[in-house]
Amino acid sequence: MRKVATAIFLMLFVVSAGVLVAPGEAAAQFRQFKGRVDKINDKQVIVDNRKGDKVKFNKVDDTAVEGEGKTAWGELKKGDWVMVDWKFIDKPRKAYKVQVIPPEPDKAEDM
Repeated sequence: MRKVATAIFLMLFVVSAGVLVAPGEAAAQFRQFKGRVDKINDKQVIVDNRKGDKVKFNKVDDTAVEGEGKTAWGELKKGDWVMVDWKFIDKPRKAYKVQVIPPEPDKAEDM
C-alpha cells in the first residue's frame, strides 16, 4: 500500500511540475554559436564557424552587443570573432546577444 501511495505522489508531483513550466519555455533554452563574421548588415549577420557551417542570425530590437570594446550592432564588422546567443525554437534564428571575442588562430598556420 505504501508503494502505491508513493508512486501516486511521485506521479502527481511530476504532473504538477510540468504545469508550472509554461510550454515552450523549457524548449526555449539558449544555444551559442561561435565563429567569424562573414557578412553583416543592419538586419542580420552570417557567422562562419570555420568547420563548414555558416549560420544566419536576425537582429532583434533588444540584441545586446558586448566585448572587445564594442557595444552596438553597427560596430560589428566582417572578420570579427563572435559568440551568438540564440534560441533553438526560433525560426528564423534571432541573435539575442552577440559577444565579440578575441580571434582564434588559424589552424592551417600552425602546421
